[in-house]
Amino acid sequence: MRPVPRHRLLAGLLLTPLLTTGCFASGGEASGEDAADGSRLRVALAFPPAENLSPYGADATLLSRLGVTEGLTELDANGSAAPALAASWTRENDRTWLFTLREATFQDGTDVTPAAVAAALTHATEAKPVPAALAGVTLKAAEADGSRVRITTGDADPALPLRLSSPGLAILSPKAYGSGGSGGKGRRPDPAGTATGPFELTKVSGTTAATLDRYDDYWGGRAQASGIDARFISDGTARTNALRTGQADIAEAVPVSQAAALDEGTRHETATTRTTSLLLNTKKGPFKDPALRSTARGAVDTSVFAKDVYEGYADPGAGVFGPAVTWAADKRVKPAGRAGAAEPDGTTVTVATYNNRPELPEVAQVLGQQLEKAGFRVKLEVREYSRLESDALAGKFDAFVAARNTLLDTGDPVSVLASDYTCDGGYNLALLCDKDVDRAVAEAEGLSDSAKRQQAAMDAEAAILGTDAVVPLVHQQIITGVRTSVRGVVFDPYERTLIDTGTRR
Repeated sequence: MRPVPRHRLLAGLLLTPLLTTGCFASGGEASGEDAADGSRLRVALAFPPAENLSPYGADATLLSRLGVTEGLTELDANGSAAPALAASWTRENDRTWLFTLREATFQDGTDVTPAAVAAALTHATEAKPVPAALAGVTLKAAEADGSRVRITTGDADPALPLRLSSPGLAILSPKAYGSGGSGGKGRRPDPAGTATGPFELTKVSGTTAATLDRYDDYWGGRAQASGIDARFISDGTARTNALRTGQADIAEAVPVSQAAALDEGTRHETATTRTTSLLLNTKKGPFKDPALRSTARGAVDTSVFAKDVYEGYADPGAGVFGPAVTWAADKRVKPAGRAGAAEPDGTTVTVATYNNRPELPEVAQVLGQQLEKAGFRVKLEVREYSRLESDALAGKFDAFVAARNTLLDTGDPVSVLASDYTCDGGYNLALLCDKDVDRAVAEAEGLSDSAKRQQAAMDAEAAILGTDAVVPLVHQQIITGVRTSVRGVVFDPYERTLIDTGTRR
């Protein structure tokens, strides 16, 4: 009997939103032939491929959510590392781990071998930019004896099994990196037909659609659906209507404004580890001044966002980590050393956000009103995410409103703090560089005991909040629309999985 994939054990889901609207070919049921072999699933997705379906960037989550890619490990329902392509692992010393592979094949028919796994991880370390899970990490992978892979890190990394669960560290076959495709050192590999998941990517139509077929030799068992027809529909209302009119079986990221339009049996809410925050540019502009950051933080009333903007589908911001991170509340530390507030005197600030998540422009508008009431003059800038990220990371805005799943990239709370708030962080939208923060994160990174690491993460969170570089606004719930004829959709609080072998209609 083949092992059951961990995804079936999860209870919680998530989404993502963006780009072009589109329609499915037809409503109605599958043909007799299709029904006999498992119906295809029609899925309305919010975010289109932003990087040609590279497994190293934002598209990595898209691939994992559709059941295309897998890593050596995955997250279980408690947020711990669980077996995936690696059946087990042991730690040889502080910097070296041995991962024993299970018997599996790539979608091109070749075996998952230690050499192939080591090569895939090596390619990830050479990617530009490096996958978020590897930010600040030096990693070397090599074939070991038997069916094992030896992974060595430059520094001790107690969270390595969690890190390897990242969608950005998916294992692809050597063909994905071949000279005929997009592979090669530092290049983006091609996941079409080269991954290990239950569904094989067979066609991508730009940023509007993708076709996936069942991979019958999947190690975790044959999927019940024969394939997936995905459409990328950026408009939340259009996405919801696709479900209501029978053109879609699953619609992710239903806007809260559309929730009432769905019957109760088709509307599913999931508490997630996603936090919507105001990030203030600490490197240049008005918010380089800690006193003005303090003023901005004091102007924010988080209850307004949870109650009015998210219509109750969110909790007021409490910290970087919200209530879906079940251990956080009991370990939270009160921030200390905050600067005193200063009078803005009409200082103009530019607040940017993206419209891929339909609530964010409204969040930014309400936030602008709160800041103006405190004495700032506010200019809003709203674009789609793919046209905004590089400018935000370059510090071209004074403030940025973003929705961030804090456990998406690695599952390790310390790693997200290192990525988002340290001097060398790869996704540091606040451009924060504070020696006390770096010290607190570094201390947390060195701990292997789970409880101690969690407490150190909360100590580091307090240091970050004390700079007023980030103002947590809400901790989100996500609404997913699912037709009543569909079973087995994965409601994942970590936003990594949507469809697996048990999803069917």
